[in-house]
Amino acid sequence: QHYFIQSNLRKATSCSIMAVLYGMGNPLLDMTAVVDESYLKTYELLPNNAILAETKHHPIYDTLASDYSVSYSPGGATQNTIRVAQWFLKQSNTNLSTSFVGCIGKAQFGEILKSCMSAEGIKTDYQIHDSMPTGVCAVLITGGNRSLVTRLDAANEYKGEHLTGVWNLVTDASFYYIAGYFLTVSPESMVKIGSHAAATDKCFSMNLSAPFLSQFFKDQMTSVLPYCDIVFGNEDEARAFSKDYKLGSDDLEVIAQKLAAMPKENKKRPRIVVFTQGADPTIVFCDGKVTKYPVIPISEDAILDTNGAGDAFVGGFLSEYVQGKSVEECVEKGAQAAHMIIQVSGCTLE
Repeated sequence: QHYFIQSNLRKATSCSIMAVLYGMGNPLLDMTAVVDESYLKTYELLPNNAILAETKHHPIYDTLASDYSVSYSPGGATQNTIRVAQWFLKQSNTNLSTSFVGCIGKAQFGEILKSCMSAEGIKTDYQIHDSMPTGVCAVLITGGNRSLVTRLDAANEYKGEHLTGVWNLVTDASFYYIAGYFLTVSPESMVKIGSHAAATDKCFSMNLSAPFLSQFFKDQMTSVLPYCDIVFGNEDEARAFSKDYKLGSDDLEVIAQKLAAMPKENKKRPRIVVFTQGADPTIVFCDGKVTKYPVIPISEDAILDTNGAGDAFVGGFLSEYVQGKSVEECVEKGAQAAHMIIQVSGCTLE
């Protein structure tokens, strides 16, 4: 068995480092291995696909660990955003750092995940589930293709009472980011953190994350939106949101403006809305106007994997925002992060 942490970040050693950005979400451990096509056929997998594991796929994780050279790295939307933000904060030589909370299992994979995050300098305080294993994603590489097989397991089991025991991480932070996926797990935790942010004039941000959330988890999303100072999303998520909230437009600029105008708890912070749209310009509504920001050009053959580009963008954006940089500088760093991530396999930070 070979364990590699896909990052060359130094461990945080200084007690003066402040975890100013707090993330909460569904932590996964990515297990990446090069396999042959016969391995995919054994488990009836396609070479370039992403699925949730069925029972027939469950042996994959043990056989990878025992029979292949596996590299382990933290995964999951919010966790990857926090990792990217941490990486850029390190590059900036600031004394600012990040923290992350979610639910993992207590067996081997959970320990590997904690070790990976610690090595990147991220402060974690995971809820440990007694019976469920840590959520894992098998990343099976064949040539230039990646087949993703995910088991959420413990990641899907976070309970709000855990938040009470780690509340110091919340109060220590001044910025909060939670992807919309967590609406399916613990929306009450999101509301509690959002309420704290609004009461103390701190910044709470959320990602729309997926079109199905505004449709099937609209009540939960509606309960969290008033606390959102920044809302991120891509073009598909934005248009789905517009449809589900009856905003009456498919125009991203109009949607951004209308989303920004929705009810808000903390009136001191006008809402910022950021919509990425792949190779097309990023749309930002801020200070009463829409601005379009171009992305960094890249040739098709230089793109290895677009999964995680949106998460990386948010990580880059927030790494500047927590330093008090302008929105323009935040978007620029977000574009740089996305540009970097789409040229590597997975959320690999080097």
